[in-house]
Amino acid sequence: MRLRFDERERLLKVTHPRHVRPSAALAWAASQKSWVDQQLGRTLPAEPFIPGAIIPIEGRDVELDWSEVAPRTPVFEGDRLVCGGPEGGFGRRVEQFLKRLALETLSKETEEMAAVAGVKASSVAVGDARTRWGSCSSGGAIRYSWRLILAPPEARRFVVAHEVAHLRHLDHGRKFKALESELFGGDVAAAQSLLRSHNPRLRRIGLIR
Repeated sequence: MRLRFDERERLLKVTHPRHVRPSAALAWAASQKSWVDQQLGRTLPAEPFIPGAIIPIEGRDVELDWSEVAPRTPVFEGDRLVCGGPEGGFGRRVEQFLKRLALETLSKETEEMAAVAGVKASSVAVGDARTRWGSCSSGGAIRYSWRLILAPPEARRFVVAHEVAHLRHLDHGRKFKALESELFGGDVAAAQSLLRSHNPRLRRIGLIR
C-alpha cells in the first residue's frame, strides 16, 4: 500500500492491491498520522496571481501590479509586472503572459542547444504537468512545464539540456549523461539540487487554494 499527499489538490491519496479491502487500506492510512501531520506542516500556501503578490520570474522576485490605465498585456517595469484591463481577469492575463514568455524562452534555448548537439526538436510546447518538468517523445516532440520560467535560469537550462540530450539518447546511459553535461556546461548535480529546492513553491504559484 502507498500513501501520498497531493500538495496541489491538498488531498491524501491511498493506493492498494486489489486483494486489500478499501476499509483496511483506510485504516492503515489513518495509522500514519505522524507522517500526515509532517506533510501538512511542510505544505506551502497557494500563491494566486493577485495585485501585490511577489513571485519569482527567472528566479528574480517581481511584484504583480494592477493599474486601470496600464495595457491589458503585462509589461515589466523594473521589479514590477504591471497589467491593466478589468481587475477580475488580472490573474488569467498574468498566467497567459508567463506561459507565452516560457514558450518563447524555452523554444529559443532548445533550438540553441539542439544546434550544438546536431539534432532538432520536431516541436516545443509548454504545459503544466504535476510531477515532470519536461518530456521528450520518440518523435522528437519536447514539452516543458511553463513554471520553469519562474525558476532560476540555471535550473531551467538544466531541464532544457536534459530534454535536448534525449533527442539523441532516449535512455539515461553514459552517453546521455555526457551529452547532457556538455549541453548544460555547468554543474549538473548543483542544478538538479537547485530545482528540487525550488520545486515545492513553484508548484503552488498561481493556484488559488
